[in-house]
Amino acid sequence: MTKLSVNINKIATLRNARGGNVPDICKVAMDCERFGADGITVHPRPDERHIRYRDVYELRRLITTEFNIEGNPVSEFIRLVKDIKPHQVTLVPDAHNAITSDAGWDTKTHFEFLKNVIENFHKDNIRVSIFVDTELQNIEFAAKAGTDRVELYTEPYAANYLNNREKAISPYIEAARFARELGLGLNAGHDLNLDNLAYLKQNIFCLDEVSIGHALIADAIYLGLENTIKLYKKQLL
Repeated sequence: MTKLSVNINKIATLRNARGGNVPDICKVAMDCERFGADGITVHPRPDERHIRYRDVYELRRLITTEFNIEGNPVSEFIRLVKDIKPHQVTLVPDAHNAITSDAGWDTKTHFEFLKNVIENFHKDNIRVSIFVDTELQNIEFAAKAGTDRVELYTEPYAANYLNNREKAISPYIEAARFARELGLGLNAGHDLNLDNLAYLKQNIFCLDEVSIGHALIADAIYLGLENTIKLYKKQLL
C-alpha cells in the first residue's frame, strides 16, 4: 500500500502571515493523522518562512505516524535532523531562496558529499531518501551512495499530464523499475493532485510513499481537511 504523507508547510505559511499561532501547526498535524494520513512531512528552510525549527521539535513529540523532514543538508539542517531523529529524512538540493523545490540531485557530481551525509544519518538509524529526477544515472549513484530510497520529482509528470499522460508517465515507469532493480525504496512528490495521482499509482505499483502539500491544502479550503485526506487516500488504493 502506498502511504500518504501530508506536507504541512502551507499551514505554517498561513500562520506566519499574521503571527501568533493560528492555525495551530501541531493541531493540524494531529488532525491529519486522525483523518487518515500515514505521515507528516515538513521542509524547514533557513529563512523559516513557513515551518520553523522550533515547530519541528514540537511536532516530534506529538506525531504518532511517520515523520519525514526534507531539506538541503546544510550544517544547521543536519544538526536538526540528528537531534530530532525522524523516521525519514529526504535530501533536497533546493537553493536558500527557492520558492519551492525545482530539481533533483546530480548524484554523480555530489556523490561523496551525499555518501557522507547518508552515513551520518544512518548512524542514528534514520531512513534516507534522495530527491531525484528520472535520469537513471542519478538513481544509480544515489544507490551507490547508500540511500534507502529515492523520491521521484514529479513536477514534469504533473505539467504534462493533461497533454499526454502516457508520455508523461513513461520515464517514471522506467525510473521506478530501475530503482527497484537496485533495491531502493520508492517515494514520489511535487505537484501531485487529485487529477494525476491515481494514474501515477496505477502505473507505478511499487510506490512506497507520496508526499503532498500544496494541492492537498488548497483542496481542503473547498472540501474540508478530513474529506480531502480521504479523497487522496482513495487515489492510492
